Amino acid sequence: MFHKEGFKIIAFSFLMSTSLVISFEILINSENIKSLFQILTLIQFLLILWFFRNPKRNTIPNDELIISPVDGKVVAIEKVYEKEYFKDDEIIINGGIKTTEDVKSHLSKVDGVMIGRAGYHLSLIHI
Repeated sequence: MFHKEGFKIIAFSFLMSTSLVISFEILINSENIKSLFQILTLIQFLLILWFFRNPKRNTIPNDELIISPVDGKVVAIEKVYEKEYFKDDEIIINGGIKTTEDVKSHLSKVDGVMIGRAGYHLSLIHI
């Protein structure tokens, strides 16, 4: 339902929103202003939930297609001749791959994965 990396932010936002609503209830005397601030706080919390939603994706199973599990942009899927080690044609994918889970998912369908700058942020890659 929600992206795994958003749980901490959602929990923190829930606690902050709850404490703000309670604070508005205690500190503000005017019902109109109190209601306005509480509604704005609720809208802000709902926007945070919407941002971290994990929408259901309807895909058509097809063995001839490579469906990327990442939400980034796939730059290239290319067939290249690798002459140094494999001495054969290999299919590689490049673009939007940031985690080892993405790499493992792609390697089940293609021969190679280019992770680019994301590799600098991963401490160790064990596949």
